[in-house]
Amino acid sequence: MSQTFLTSIKSIPFDENYHPSGNTRLTTNFANLARGENRQENLRKTLQMINNRFNSLATWDNPKGDRYSIEVSIISVDLDVEGNGKSFPTIEVLQTTIVDHKTNERIAGMPGHSFSSYVRDYDFSVLLLDHNKGQETFSVPENFGNLHGKLFKSFINSDDYKTRFNKAPAICLSVATTRTYHRTANKHPILGVEYQQNDYSLTDEYFKKMGLKVRYFMPENSTAPLAFYFSGDLLSDYTDLELISLISTMETFQKIYRPEIYNTNSVAGQCYQPSLNYQDYSLTQIVYDRDERNQLAVKQGKFTEEHFIKPYKNILEQWAASSAL
Repeated sequence: MSQTFLTSIKSIPFDENYHPSGNTRLTTNFANLARGENRQENLRKTLQMINNRFNSLATWDNPKGDRYSIEVSIISVDLDVEGNGKSFPTIEVLQTTIVDHKTNERIAGMPGHSFSSYVRDYDFSVLLLDHNKGQETFSVPENFGNLHGKLFKSFINSDDYKTRFNKAPAICLSVATTRTYHRTANKHPILGVEYQQNDYSLTDEYFKKMGLKVRYFMPENSTAPLAFYFSGDLLSDYTDLELISLISTMETFQKIYRPEIYNTNSVAGQCYQPSLNYQDYSLTQIVYDRDERNQLAVKQGKFTEEHFIKPYKNILEQWAASSAL
């Protein structure tokens, strides 16, 4: 990530035989799905949902809705701070491969999609909570997200990244339940109707420190807008098939994880505030333990504090202070 830090990039397939590695954050959507008695059925159904959604958006020359399928890989980035072979998992994203069964082509999708980070767990589940204990009004610590943002930008600008990927990452997450979104007249043929809001969420500000802007779009036949994070031009940097792979993969995870927003029986209106208390929604047939996920976030944040933040505090602070990113 700089000449001081050594990185290693690993890739493993996310398929029905996927087992989370020891370094994978267990709160990550795909890791949560791959546990328990129904793990293989969960994975198989999730992948089928992704394929179905992809074909529903890629309708041209696709009369039976079965032309394409998606292969998903999990990209893990480990950081060796001292160069002694002792590494810490810092970033985990996805990359898709689009399989065109009509032409027998394999088309690389962009990296990103989901975004997983132990340091983010520490920032939100340890640092932010400790900072606000006993406080009457919520506030954010000084320099909140600075280290994480510089670690991310350093990786994206590294030779390791540029050798492996030919495009910048695009990430797709749920919209914030603390914000209100307003529909605009702008409509993209793939991304759908654009929404805007006047006040960015804490997550939006956090991703801004990673060098990522945000726009909100609701694709055709979706029930709510999605938040798209990117560094360049979302509408021109990626092909239609790449954008469809991003939507189909991440909307599927959101339908499973946040059905109150993304699997509702009504569609977001002109003025929309998402809520996890909304009752008129349908559940998927996929088992997902959201309560356990929330508990694990705190455990993983404390794990990061013990094994990364505290041991390398001085090195990380000096690196962040000297970094021009």
